Amino acid sequence: MSSADVTPAVADGIHAMVPRDRMSLGARKLRDTYARRPGAPLFRREFYIWPEAIERWQSEGMPKDALEDEYFAYDPPGNFSLGQLGWCEAKFLPVFETRQLEDRGDHELVQDFAGRHVLYFKNRRHGFMPEYVDHPVKNMRTWVDNVKWRMDPASPERFTDLDTRMIAARAAAAQGRIIVQNLIGGYMYLRSLIGPEGLLYAFVDMPDVVHDCMQTWLRLADAVIARHQQHVTIDEIFMAEDICYNHGALISPDMMRRFLLPYYQQLISNLRARQLDRARHLFVQIDTDGFANDVIPVYQASIGMDVMSPFEVASGSDVVEIRNQYPELIMVGGIDKRVLAESPAAIDLMLERILPAMRERGGYVPTCDHGVPTEVSFANYMHYRKRCVELGG
Repeated sequence: MSSADVTPAVADGIHAMVPRDRMSLGARKLRDTYARRPGAPLFRREFYIWPEAIERWQSEGMPKDALEDEYFAYDPPGNFSLGQLGWCEAKFLPVFETRQLEDRGDHELVQDFAGRHVLYFKNRRHGFMPEYVDHPVKNMRTWVDNVKWRMDPASPERFTDLDTRMIAARAAAAQGRIIVQNLIGGYMYLRSLIGPEGLLYAFVDMPDVVHDCMQTWLRLADAVIARHQQHVTIDEIFMAEDICYNHGALISPDMMRRFLLPYYQQLISNLRARQLDRARHLFVQIDTDGFANDVIPVYQASIGMDVMSPFEVASGSDVVEIRNQYPELIMVGGIDKRVLAESPAAIDLMLERILPAMRERGGYVPTCDHGVPTEVSFANYMHYRKRCVELGG
């Protein structure tokens, strides 16, 4: 067959990338970031703002009808998330019944939608870190009887709104937006099932249960992603991992290679083999709190990680230093939420050190290193956004 006989793929964002002049502004800017284009204007968005912070800002003068994207000079969306695979908890269908287990005066013990027993302040279940008292998986029996069947990839309820969601996904692809398959990563998933302390024992005491949990994770993720790939080409797989704390990883690289990475490798390999646009680069992003420097080379070598977030400053993460160690790494985050609560002068000092250096290098999106907390005043946040525009282009 000659080259003249090959029909070129349609540049619809699905079978081939749309030309740059057909991309939305947000798509162009974010793709420039992912291309690590030196000097490109920094993409403007935020990690997350706690609702309680918005309430405070409204009491300090922020209009209640303000559209956050416009009011804070965020860019239009540059990506589109497919979802359906959880984030901080597994995507159960059906979820556990949320019900009160005990009334403890000022507190209540509640079974949440993920089957955990959680201690809350009475009549207040959001806006603070609750205490997790128990988790649903304790052994193979509790896993099989109470949890595993909730992750059945053949459950038709998972796909009841697929057509509607894929119409939106194809429209985003036609704008050149980065199509993201976001999902709960293996460590976060296991922790939500077994508990942070129990999981560390489980790796040693019941590895068969851990592997069965991960095999179930893989089957569900692979099935859902395969259905999405019938409609769009996926640009990025984005896993919520939270595998680090303030001094480094919670498990060793060897344990990551035993219990997590083979499942990631299989999922990514399957995804790549099904792409409608086989020429498309698949970006791999890992999100983890804590000090993540030590796991960067592990993820890069094992699954080709391109992007990491959110670089928690309180744990010692410094995006300016990391850019020198890993010049090929795309970074999102690294703005210290504690400094945002201090003063305009402190904010200036931080941003003037970070933003010009990161813009010169390319491949960086400045966001808070976690949710913007209530300690940040409205005036401080507005100053921060103004300086992001001035320094970021």
